[in-house]
Amino acid sequence: MRFLFVLFFFLIGILGLSAQNEAIAQQYFEKGDFEKAIVYYQKLYDKNPNNRNYFMALVTSFQQANQLENAEKILLKKLEDKNIYPVLFVETGYNYQLMHQEKKADVYFDKAVESLDENPNFSFAVGGAFKKRSLLDYAIKTYKKGMTLNPKLNFNYDLAYIYGEKGDIENMYEMYLDLMLERENLIGNIKRNLGAFISDDAKDENNILFKKILLQRSQTNPNLLWNELLSWLFIQQQDYKSAFAQEKAIYKRSVEPSLNGLIDLTQIALENNAIEISQSILEFIISQTQDQQLLIFAKLKLIAISLKNTKEKEYDTIEQEFKTLLDTYDISPQTLEVQLEYAKFLAFNYNRSDEAIVVLKNALKLPVNKFAEAQIKMTTADVFVYDEKFNQALIYYSQVQKELKNDVLGQQARFKVAQTSFYKGDFEWAETQLKVLKSSTSQLIANDALELKLLISDNKLKDSIQTALKLYAKADLLAYQNNDEKAIALLEIILKEHKGEPIEDEALLKQAELFEKHEEYEKAAYNYQKIIEFYPTDILMDDALYKLASIYKDKLSKPEEAKKLLERIIFEHQDSIYFIEARKEYRLLRGDTVNPS
Repeated sequence: MRFLFVLFFFLIGILGLSAQNEAIAQQYFEKGDFEKAIVYYQKLYDKNPNNRNYFMALVTSFQQANQLENAEKILLKKLEDKNIYPVLFVETGYNYQLMHQEKKADVYFDKAVESLDENPNFSFAVGGAFKKRSLLDYAIKTYKKGMTLNPKLNFNYDLAYIYGEKGDIENMYEMYLDLMLERENLIGNIKRNLGAFISDDAKDENNILFKKILLQRSQTNPNLLWNELLSWLFIQQQDYKSAFAQEKAIYKRSVEPSLNGLIDLTQIALENNAIEISQSILEFIISQTQDQQLLIFAKLKLIAISLKNTKEKEYDTIEQEFKTLLDTYDISPQTLEVQLEYAKFLAFNYNRSDEAIVVLKNALKLPVNKFAEAQIKMTTADVFVYDEKFNQALIYYSQVQKELKNDVLGQQARFKVAQTSFYKGDFEWAETQLKVLKSSTSQLIANDALELKLLISDNKLKDSIQTALKLYAKADLLAYQNNDEKAIALLEIILKEHKGEPIEDEALLKQAELFEKHEEYEKAAYNYQKIIEFYPTDILMDDALYKLASIYKDKLSKPEEAKKLLERIIFEHQDSIYFIEARKEYRLLRGDTVNPS
């Protein structure tokens, strides 16, 4: 019994030592210290000669350390085993390729392909090994042979991907399109892969080729899939009119017509300010459906479009459109979004906040779930803030915060509590709320919370009576109330009277955003440039870089200047919320082919 006890602890110790050696080996390998990795992987492999992971790590370490003869030695030794794993032929050939012995390399590559005669099921592993080593022609040969020997095998997805890697775009397109017909479950993945070759430029060669192939297939083998892909292509190119034509064709030719594609297209077009075509799509949807919810959705979107392009003297018309919609479909849970938008219109556009509150209080009487109720309360509080009834606003925000504390809406309510307290001048309480929000699950809320917290803390320390901070809070509130001229003027006072103080960069940013809103792009650019020049280490630096890049790119026709700014975000601000978008836009400006969706 004592012997077994000792043996047990001895084995535990051995296993522990092995795991420790593996961790050390992996650490050296990942750091690129391959000579030290070799020492540990050699020990591990000697004790576990059947462990493929240890063997391959040892081979790779030898290769990375330029000890190719040692790699050759253990590979050839391994090939003496009775049951040879065919991937070893690929690895041996690759090692000879590194040694510039091309003829020997080809011998082993051919052996790898020939091994499929005995067992075609090795096609996946052998083809994958060739692909990993960028031996794409051999990978193609392997996959094709495997499918010939065993028709049940299907490597068309892998083959299409390889054709793309080789730059054989036409073959890639054809194979992916065939695959989409065979396996609908792959359509989403294939679209993502295709996105790497499609750009937003309709004149791009890849775009032209893809469109040509789809049109040919539409003529020779009609299928709604080709219309769907043409619509998808046009959306990437921001040609929403052509996408609309395809979506209409899909709707009219479908056995079970659905307007979902048209609804999605509307949302995309609106997000990209394609107002005219959005109106056309919405009018088509209205003409084709009797579904009440869909009709409400489309008509409300049309009102929103009208409001965006309407002057104050035409607000009576907009109000009548809201009233007609509510009269037609009644005050009910189904028209809640209409009621909320109507209340916002009355308060924020028409300056009739008392009437807006009446609309919202009536909405609160409806039998709705807690999330819908929270939306009503949030909108009610927003109107109270607009009306500078801060205490009443705080009551509603706090209720939502309490009722949905684990939901993003609850976190948004907490941020609104902080923001409202900020407007009130209660900076201490605002800061307390913002500390909690730094770890919000919503990155946008967390980022906004951090910016507002730093604004308060930086300026609170600098100015004990908080003169500049109070002025900024007032300017921010004026902007919230759509009183932009007064907000800009007040920010200008801050910039003159508190020059060089921590509040300056915040005032510059806020003023620039208001300039942009009113299409005064040169003034906005000037402010952003000042932040970049004088506040390079500030938290607002990435905001200024991205916003200025957008102005240069989209408004002032200075793509090279935009590219330089985006480059700075990519290399200097990798934790920025703008990082992904900046990288995509930078590649587009540089002329790369990227997926714009």
